[in-house]
Amino acid sequence: MNPKKSRLVFLLFLLVLGLNILPLRAQAEKDILEKMITAMGGREALAGIKDTKTTGTIEIVQMGMTTPMTIYQKEPNKFRMEIEVMGYSIIQVFDGQKAQITNPQTGEVMELPAEQTKGMMKQALGNQVWLDPVKLGITYTYKGEETVDGKKCYVLEQKFQDGDVTTFYLETTTYLPYLTRTKAPSQTGGEVETETRLTDYRKVGKTIVPFLMSINQAGAEYARMTISEVVYNTGLVDSLFVLK
Repeated sequence: MNPKKSRLVFLLFLLVLGLNILPLRAQAEKDILEKMITAMGGREALAGIKDTKTTGTIEIVQMGMTTPMTIYQKEPNKFRMEIEVMGYSIIQVFDGQKAQITNPQTGEVMELPAEQTKGMMKQALGNQVWLDPVKLGITYTYKGEETVDGKKCYVLEQKFQDGDVTTFYLETTTYLPYLTRTKAPSQTGGEVETETRLTDYRKVGKTIVPFLMSINQAGAEYARMTISEVVYNTGLVDSLFVLK
């Protein structure tokens, strides 16, 4: 075989090999995502959650300050977070379209800028990010395996239509998320990477929920969220997610 034909055959071989690998990778992503859903409680259990109330505390580690916290989430896209800091109440809400926050000193309601609104919109999505990602324009890509803190993990990248990416590290023994990594704009105009470690998984109804979340920024622990109670389907009304 002459050199030109030999090179052509080799290139065709690589092309065919690549075509064979693509469906395998897609199947791997689908399988891992489905096993994670099962580990969390299963499709039926997660789809049956219409609203969630989470109570606990958030500790700002570097300031040595711990405050009570309550989070409300209503499917498909509503979110409210209440915290108390030094006697002042701070409330953030997202009603499916706009995000608002209270000024803790004056009580004035302010609308959040676009970048923060985008972040709250994603927090508000709830379980649909796993159950129906195509509808939301979310894609998942399997990135292989890595060892994190001595734990062997499957790496699954979640990408939104706007390009925002969160990387999930699922323990190979449980398929539950142990670590997430995201990048967001910093106050100095650059980017800051945030790592969240999810531990102390407990059963809530038919689901499995992390009761401890350690949040690191710039390589240091920034905050720690400790959950005391998670309650589903209490009939949260839409007006809870609007500040007046």
